[in-house]
Amino acid sequence: MSWDANSPDNTDNADNVNSINIGDRHEGTGSGRVILHSDLNNFYASVECLHHPEIREKPVAVCGSQSTRHGIVLAKNYIAKKLGVKTGEAIWEAKLKCPGLVVVHPNYALYLRFSAEARRIYKEYTDNVEAFGIDENWLDVTGSVKLFGSGFTIACEIGERIKKELGITASVGISYNKIFAKLASDLRKPDAVTFISEDNFKDIVYGLPVRDLMYVGHSTGYSLNRMGIFTIGDLAGASLKLLTGKFGKWGETIWMFANGYDITPVMKNDSEPVIKGVGNSLTTPRDLTCNEDVRILFCVLADSVATRLRRHHFKGRTVQIYVRDSCLGFIDRQAKLGDFSNISTEIAAKAYDIFRRNWDWSKNIRSIGVRVTDLATTGGGFLQTTIFNDDARIRLEMLESSIDRIRERFGNYSIQRGLLLIDQRLNANPAEENIIHPVSYFR
Repeated sequence: MSWDANSPDNTDNADNVNSINIGDRHEGTGSGRVILHSDLNNFYASVECLHHPEIREKPVAVCGSQSTRHGIVLAKNYIAKKLGVKTGEAIWEAKLKCPGLVVVHPNYALYLRFSAEARRIYKEYTDNVEAFGIDENWLDVTGSVKLFGSGFTIACEIGERIKKELGITASVGISYNKIFAKLASDLRKPDAVTFISEDNFKDIVYGLPVRDLMYVGHSTGYSLNRMGIFTIGDLAGASLKLLTGKFGKWGETIWMFANGYDITPVMKNDSEPVIKGVGNSLTTPRDLTCNEDVRILFCVLADSVATRLRRHHFKGRTVQIYVRDSCLGFIDRQAKLGDFSNISTEIAAKAYDIFRRNWDWSKNIRSIGVRVTDLATTGGGFLQTTIFNDDARIRLEMLESSIDRIRERFGNYSIQRGLLLIDQRLNANPAEENIIHPVSYFR
């Protein structure tokens, strides 16, 4: 454990954190804001190791399914990381580096529960909490410091509570804006608190590689390096005219980030976001080569989408499809239904019709998706009929609602369409295949 004697509130919290990197004696900033960024360390792998004590001392990687071609490393523990295992690489590559690697299939329902518990802790300190994916959150504690102490004190308490109450660890960054708060949480891991102030940020940040800055990815970083910009300090001191000439508006954005000019507020997410559409997509277990393959997958995906629409009492008017070929080119197309619907048969038929009108089979298909938008509520289960003959559609809705109840009780595969017997490899449960992606920083 290491900590800085000049850090704020060093008397109460020095023993509560593993590693603290404080560059200044105080937390005062010109902006007056105190922003935290909490990042749950190696989240998926940490939760799996917590629930499976027998693998805690082994190299562990949470990986997608190889049989469905999602066979990449989604998360790894620190033991695996030290042996060279990297997020995003194929399982076979990881096992070459680490023959004793323990591969675990992801349990997203469990991760969501832990994520919700972490947010419960955050909201005891502030209601200004913004999620950035399942394992990261910003907190604006500017208005909370008079109640709970400085941002440093709050960060230490949060880290300690996550460790004691959830059994995992978090790295917490403190700064006067969201970009630097996230950068601070990335500097020391695991189980650490790091502070970047408006007074010391140049000393801490400017020497870091430019790719460490949020939203400077591989492509942008490569372009910046070719321009002679290798560090965040180089980017901060670069000509804004040069950057906007090369990257457009994006050049100005990353220049502002590098100079600490980010004033983006922490967006309060204390309620469920407005649902604008419901969709599912799948990377197929084999390349799709004919219309029959596509029709099977559209039935599978439409079943999942329609079930979720009914669960949340929605109907939709527009069906969208997404198709990616074996060379990673893609199309997305959409068309309207004749009426608002949450019936899987209608959704699948419309998706297939859109596909037939837009795909020429010059290449095989690697992944496919269906989404329903233009949503309207069904009034919590009450159905408004028309003066026309709706009997057939009403019977279909009642039938599919009955299927929902059977599947809830006996499992997704307890009742299936006969069409799926043609190729069992294409018979998947998309709801269980979902990967939870970070939300955008920009709203």
